[in-house]
Amino acid sequence: MQQFIEKYRDQIVGILSGFDRLVLRGSLRRLNYGHWDRALGALVARGMEEYLWQNKILFKHYAQHVKQVSERLKQASLKSYRERNLPVIFLRSSQVDKEKLARRVAEEKKIRSGPVCALSSLEPSPTFEHRGKNIIRRQRPCGVLYHYQIHPEVGWMYARIQTWFPFNVQIGLNGREWLARQMAREGLCYHQQGNCLVGIEDYPRAQALVDHQLKTDWAKLCDGWAEQLNPIHQTLFEQYSATYYWTCHQSEWATDIVFREADFLKRLMAILVPHGMLSFSSSDVLRYFSKRVNRTGAIPASFNGDLQMNLKEYREGERVKYCLEGNSSKFYDKLYSAKGNVLRAAETTINRVSSLREYRPKEGGPKQDLQWRPLRKGIAGIHRRAEISQKINERLIQALASVDDSRRVEELTAAIQQPVIGKRRRVRALRPWGDDKDLLAGARQVFCVNGHTFQSFHPW
Repeated sequence: MQQFIEKYRDQIVGILSGFDRLVLRGSLRRLNYGHWDRALGALVARGMEEYLWQNKILFKHYAQHVKQVSERLKQASLKSYRERNLPVIFLRSSQVDKEKLARRVAEEKKIRSGPVCALSSLEPSPTFEHRGKNIIRRQRPCGVLYHYQIHPEVGWMYARIQTWFPFNVQIGLNGREWLARQMAREGLCYHQQGNCLVGIEDYPRAQALVDHQLKTDWAKLCDGWAEQLNPIHQTLFEQYSATYYWTCHQSEWATDIVFREADFLKRLMAILVPHGMLSFSSSDVLRYFSKRVNRTGAIPASFNGDLQMNLKEYREGERVKYCLEGNSSKFYDKLYSAKGNVLRAAETTINRVSSLREYRPKEGGPKQDLQWRPLRKGIAGIHRRAEISQKINERLIQALASVDDSRRVEELTAAIQQPVIGKRRRVRALRPWGDDKDLLAGARQVFCVNGHTFQSFHPW
């Protein structure tokens, strides 16, 4: 990465690496545990059965109990929104762009902080049902509630709860929104355009604020949001205690490099995109993701994973993406503006952690037994996710630094490819790579090269 920075240091204004998007999930493990029953062909939810036993609820009354609890939860969860006269919108389709709808509500009501709106819909979710003598797990459409708010600490976010047992929770955060709030409290000047932060007064200080995000007490933060979603949680689980276990479902770690000149970045992207698609082999991509290759550089015969490279054009520019075993890394030009021009030089998304490693003790084992083990999906592994993602970003950016960005002959001869205005008439531009190619090859006495400058004779 340092090689890329040194190569373009005259054009680089600042660099920022940190979480772009985080999706956290919470589940009540005491409700969800069970065992597979071959006769039923389903997972028997032992935890849910114990909940019903402790609360003296017959299995045959499970459906009635769920409906009553679901209604109580919805009323309690939406109470604060109704008291503030904020919209509570039911969506007939789960495919509606909820983020766009919520932001439109915030703009119309001029909300700058606090709750924005609540959205309700039906979505396929894991839940339970009574079958025979057991409570089993199954998938079915369940009611869900989305709370959108502008949080005083993390900025724009959403939190979703399933209103039926087992009350699964999902929380979506944006690292750049979070950083904007941090810089505002610090008094740092910046300009925000969409999901981009440019014109930052002090980039090293901003990076320090991003690094501070990793010191967050994630469990405490998420438990607070879960309490807002379900204010009756303690009452429901008074007889059978159950707390949320928090996992990181998806993370995006992005490295933004801000350039001074838009034209420079556009020219650089026109070179980086072909280089990224044509020059990097499958072995190179494996190295970016810390995978071993043979000494010859060939892919090991033991590798059976799925590796893809693809190019996508969009309105702002082009994006090159590398995918490996459910995870990905990509680069693209994200923003062109008067305040700064952003090259998202690398953005690593981690969806699957099974192929990643961290140095830690075994869960529930002695703390001294440190070994390289699979990366945990729980929030305890978030810091390690950031480390792995940053290393992947650095390798990709370092590889991009090897591109040959010297000026091409077409660019060097651009000056002579302009029309000339004489005393009597206008003479069209030379087209050395088009119509005039054969003419230039044969008419050496008219067009000649003197040093590095093309000279032309105009007979007027």
